[in-house]
Amino acid sequence: MKETNSDPRLAGLNVYRVGGAVRDELLGWPVYDNDWVVVGATPEAMRKRGFKPVGRDFPVFLHPESAEEYALARTERKSGHGYSGFEVHASPDVSLEEDLLRRDLTINAIAQSTEGELTDPFNGQGDIERRVLRHISAAFSEDPLRVLRTARFLARYASLGFTIAPETQALMRKVSHSGELEHLAAERVWVETEKALGEPSPEVYFTTLERCDALNVWWPELAGEALVKGLAAMAQVPDSDMFPLAHWRHAQLVSPLSDEQRDVLSERLKLPNAVAQLAHHTALTYSLINHSLKNHALPSDALEGPSVLRWLERLDGWRKPEQVEGQLALVKVLAPEQVGPLENAWQAAREVSPQALIAEGYQGAALGEALRARRGQAVEAALTK
Repeated sequence: MKETNSDPRLAGLNVYRVGGAVRDELLGWPVYDNDWVVVGATPEAMRKRGFKPVGRDFPVFLHPESAEEYALARTERKSGHGYSGFEVHASPDVSLEEDLLRRDLTINAIAQSTEGELTDPFNGQGDIERRVLRHISAAFSEDPLRVLRTARFLARYASLGFTIAPETQALMRKVSHSGELEHLAAERVWVETEKALGEPSPEVYFTTLERCDALNVWWPELAGEALVKGLAAMAQVPDSDMFPLAHWRHAQLVSPLSDEQRDVLSERLKLPNAVAQLAHHTALTYSLINHSLKNHALPSDALEGPSVLRWLERLDGWRKPEQVEGQLALVKVLAPEQVGPLENAWQAAREVSPQALIAEGYQGAALGEALRARRGQAVEAALTK
């Protein structure tokens, strides 16, 4: 643990490390960031010490040197719908235990003093030993985002043997049926989902949400057999760092969906363009491979020139070659016998020179037509070698 009591900016303050850093240290999990709570201080006192205020809805400050977050102890009261529908009370009279009470799970409500002493009013250490995710109080249901967060934590720690307490599962189901999940901002749903897709057991996130009836609120397209197929596909991702692992997993997850279903889901979640585009390109690759497998028995005959050319064009390969390279990495996973022919076709098409055609006298629309024809010929010749 970082020694904070030697920091002159914190002299005289009651400072505690809280949340994930304490939890993960107790679990033996890597700790990347520290969050701190300050008890008994005011915003004015923090600013005088050089801390930079960044909290929009409640007093949070950045340390001017470490940039770590220091939040004033606070309580919360439900006042509206969704993740942000809370009234916050932050003042010097809020105790550490009151601050911990507003948190979601017992394992996230352990505080550690600068001397290393633990404050654990809800027996989070016991639940860490029992490998249980358990809510602290009925206030858990006031924040619908906690349903997604709990599923994400299980996706992270399932390999350690964690489960969700039955009473917490029941509360998650109650929130799902309450309509509160619908009030979450799509962007916030995606943030939690993207994090879950990067966890060691991402499939657990979706199966957990399905069990508590939350999946059909934001991901109705993945109900039933579509989820089974999507999770099976998600287990196969390319060994490629051209795109983030979470984005590859999402693209695979939605690969069994129709184009219309995938577009509707992308719009509902307000996915970043890069994420939606990778899913679209992955679907194109599935279409190419499935078409070839349905119509031909031998890998050497499987790929048709016109289909491959359309695939390269729809991937915008001439302007963005990395998009083709990424999909070739996926083909290596899905249909390794077709990687070689596709790579040869791709390289042959890239070698067709627009400048050479211009030198031959082509221009305007005729240049575009000739360029496409030559690329088609190059692809066909490469596939028949």
